[in-house]
Amino acid sequence: MKAMVTTKYGPPEVLQLREIEKPTPKVNDVLIKIHATTVSFGDVRMRSFDVPRSQWLIARLFLGFRKPKKDVLGMELAGEVEAVGADVTKFKVGDQVFASTLWAGLGGYAQYKCIPEDGMLAIIPEKMSYEEAVPVLGGGITAAKILKKGNIQPGQKVLIYGASGNVGTYAVQIAKHLGAEVTGVCSTKNLKWVKELGADKVIDYTQEDFTQNGETYDIVFDAVDKMASSQRKVSLKDKGIYLNVNKDSGSMGKSHEYIEYLIFLKELMEAGKIKSVIDRTYPFEQIPEAHTYVETGRKKGCVVITVDHN
Repeated sequence: MKAMVTTKYGPPEVLQLREIEKPTPKVNDVLIKIHATTVSFGDVRMRSFDVPRSQWLIARLFLGFRKPKKDVLGMELAGEVEAVGADVTKFKVGDQVFASTLWAGLGGYAQYKCIPEDGMLAIIPEKMSYEEAVPVLGGGITAAKILKKGNIQPGQKVLIYGASGNVGTYAVQIAKHLGAEVTGVCSTKNLKWVKELGADKVIDYTQEDFTQNGETYDIVFDAVDKMASSQRKVSLKDKGIYLNVNKDSGSMGKSHEYIEYLIFLKELMEAGKIKSVIDRTYPFEQIPEAHTYVETGRKKGCVVITVDHN
């Protein structure tokens, strides 16, 4: 099968298209024929080993010291079940599924991947394409997990800083679903569609300093980890809660601990309460180009990769 292999740490050019062995499902595995995956900031960081100094040792242990232990990146996938192990009961051949590979050794940048039946794996909502479903496994689950810490109550005021990013777009929609009055902070070109996602107010950070408008919030969620400490102090109410996309996403934990977020998001998607925002779509062979674009920091929503099997 085809796979985009990471030969060493470095620029996008270290990603090389190669033929590798197609996986065979174990008794509890589901073999997925991948039709869509994503390129996220997480993928970019793993490829280049651009991680905060405080996470350096943990990242080296997980990713590898001299070169990547996980030579096929890709943290999310969507596709069709091609085969199942002898003991699998929840899924059958032909099911359309989406899955996170974080607990299965990564591997979304390939034509096939085996995922344990009890892993982060679920049936795609009806009438939803692979491309629409796959982004929720990254930005959607991150946003849901972090916002749960805020325990949002109806009527509370929530500010999402970085509302146009992959995490931010889901955060706006989830907070609105939970009954909050949502303010999104983004750049000029993204104001209209952040509003369309459900934000009650939008602030153009290139034109206005939101800390100077006298507004305070019950929850401030920095979805891009770029807020200065002085900004959040001014914007929070006395008992307000500050949430940060990096600091509050926590350790990876175990897959079963995240299933509740996946089910929650799936139900919202089926009810038409949230949708994925896709900035660009690239074919599988152009994963390096997709990495180059994501690395610019200018993407909105998610970058999706389509996987061709012809």
